[in-house]
Amino acid sequence: MTELLVDIAGQFDVEIDIRYAGDNNFTGAPVYTRPGCYLNPEAAGLLERAVALARPLGFRFRVFDAFRPTEAAWALWHHTPDPEFLADPRRGSPHSRGAAVDLTLVDGDGRPLDMATDFDAFLPQAHHARTDIPVDAQRNRALLLGIMTAAGWDNYRNEWWHYQLFEPRRFPLLSDSAAGTRMMDSAGRAA
Repeated sequence: MTELLVDIAGQFDVEIDIRYAGDNNFTGAPVYTRPGCYLNPEAAGLLERAVALARPLGFRFRVFDAFRPTEAAWALWHHTPDPEFLADPRRGSPHSRGAAVDLTLVDGDGRPLDMATDFDAFLPQAHHARTDIPVDAQRNRALLLGIMTAAGWDNYRNEWWHYQLFEPRRFPLLSDSAAGTRMMDSAGRAA
């Protein structure tokens, strides 16, 4: 792979459900040609810490997205140019730096905890600290927030699922070819 990013799949006790590699995302179509799950080494270390905090509580993480090549950031922006929910690719996203992860908690049976909205729900109800959602979902979001912030992550107020490193701009933006992930080209497709 590359020393810029760590492959999370298979190395961490997390479920991988990379939504942009299929049609279960806000675009309704695949954005990636294969479901890669990568983070920069610092972010990978914080994810490992979060996994260790969640495990004794009986929870695991399901990862929806992590590193997002700059080509994918542009594809998402062209589909929905909404700065409330997507980073303007001209400025760059923490995802395109390998410094962000989108995830949820799952219980011991692999069922996701109720968070009141799905991943990538571009709705006000997806924002942190909402009190107009069911109390169980508020508790579940608070649990996720507590685990992730205790592990050292920063949160994004508009998306309950998004966590990033503090000061992510200290890391370079990475294209698919620069990162060596082969998430965007047809050669990276599984046979």
